[in-house]
Amino acid sequence: MIASITGTILKIEADALVIAVGGVGVRVFVPRTVLEDVGGIGRNVALHTHLAVRETDLTLYGFETEDDLRLFLLLIGINKVGPKLALSILSTLSPELLRSAVMQEETVVLQRVPGIGKKTAENIMFALRGKLDYADSSSVALYSDVDADVIDVLTTLGFSIVEAQSALQKVPRDVKDVDQRVAAALQLLDQG
Repeated sequence: MIASITGTILKIEADALVIAVGGVGVRVFVPRTVLEDVGGIGRNVALHTHLAVRETDLTLYGFETEDDLRLFLLLIGINKVGPKLALSILSTLSPELLRSAVMQEETVVLQRVPGIGKKTAENIMFALRGKLDYADSSSVALYSDVDADVIDVLTTLGFSIVEAQSALQKVPRDVKDVDQRVAAALQLLDQG
């Protein structure tokens, strides 16, 4: 129904943007990665969108790329995965990491998403198997609990999830300690 939206950012909320379009402020729920990349209030933004229609609610969800939108649509097509949970998945895991987790059947990666337990993770894995493009995912290493802690530290320090994941992929695997991995990732982020 509404395939895309382009306008000026009026407000940045915890999980949404309010975008001025033709004199109307439209609330668009977006993954955290979009919130981190938009720049700020007054900036122009263009998003690919999905309008979720319910009996008492119309909710617009926005994404930077068509691939992210396609992944969101795949996720909401899974039993017991609604738009809010799908958005949480895309806010926590990069599309590449999600594809890699599904390819390698690592449900523990999905269980790091708030609101996803073992059964839901297995359900998502089963539903996505064979439906994703794995071309770019073979080189993405899955994250251990230590890596999840490192990503938490880096995002707390103000780096985006994408920046944290990208830096972490470049940290040598022989560096095992959380503090050492954080320090190495920070050095890489400083250089970049």
